[in-house]
Amino acid sequence: MNISLGIIAGIIAGAFWGLVFLAPELTRGFTPIQLSAGRYIAYGLIAAILVARSWRRLFAMLSWREWKALAWLSFAGNIIYYYFLAKAVQTGGIAMASIVIGLLPVMITLAGSRDAGAVSLRSLLPSIVLSTAGLFCISWQHLQSGSLKGVLYASGALASWTAYAVGNSRCLARLKSLTPHEWSMLTGLVTGAEALLLAAPAFMAEAPQHGASEWMYFAAVVSSVALLCSIIGNGFWNYASRALPLTLTGQMIVFETLFAALYGFLWEARWPTAIETAAMALLVSGVATCALAHGLKGSR
Repeated sequence: MNISLGIIAGIIAGAFWGLVFLAPELTRGFTPIQLSAGRYIAYGLIAAILVARSWRRLFAMLSWREWKALAWLSFAGNIIYYYFLAKAVQTGGIAMASIVIGLLPVMITLAGSRDAGAVSLRSLLPSIVLSTAGLFCISWQHLQSGSLKGVLYASGALASWTAYAVGNSRCLARLKSLTPHEWSMLTGLVTGAEALLLAAPAFMAEAPQHGASEWMYFAAVVSSVALLCSIIGNGFWNYASRALPLTLTGQMIVFETLFAALYGFLWEARWPTAIETAAMALLVSGVATCALAHGLKGSR
């Protein structure tokens, strides 16, 4: 696959994924566990419709090893991640949450530094320094007034999605017979099944009372997030994960941070500050130096 197309796919995935930071702000009357369960039940239903015609063929292609991988990837990268993310946004705000999650490029680059296709850590050092500097700049002003609980929740999301990104990339590298879209749909089916287990505690146990119009609004938001972020965004991400080495795939997640910050500025109806602008420039520079380290002229 072409590395340039993989980078474009990673940028598009980031643009869609940045929207997930808005959903907790749009649905503040609902709990994070309700958001997680609602989004992924919707994801599972959409995936079931899209995969219905090829279900028998796909089922025959998967061993018990793949089903176990799907189970833990779905739980870590979707349900647990989004629960922590929603708690972080509702506790500390969009900016703080996107900043901490923005450490993902550094975390995944380090985790994949010994994988096939990776370049040496020495070559990646400029990218890591630039990305870390950008995250430090943008986080400084927010973390001074941010909630410690919010930072801890965001750190939990960071850890769970790092594990998912590494495991998902390695599964895609191993499963050549499945397309990125098919793997995404299978992930959606398993995630939907797991989310059903959250339905009772999410919507029945001490759930706040809402009117019919509020539930319709909630359903519209979580369904939109499921379609745009989980179906479309994940499809582009899986393409990027197969096209790029893990060290470069990790850098692509910086675009989720950038788009989330952009959406946050639009939501707050303000321009970014000088230090926020500098931070975003450093983050983009980190991705660019990582791409150059891998050599954009060739294809994988």
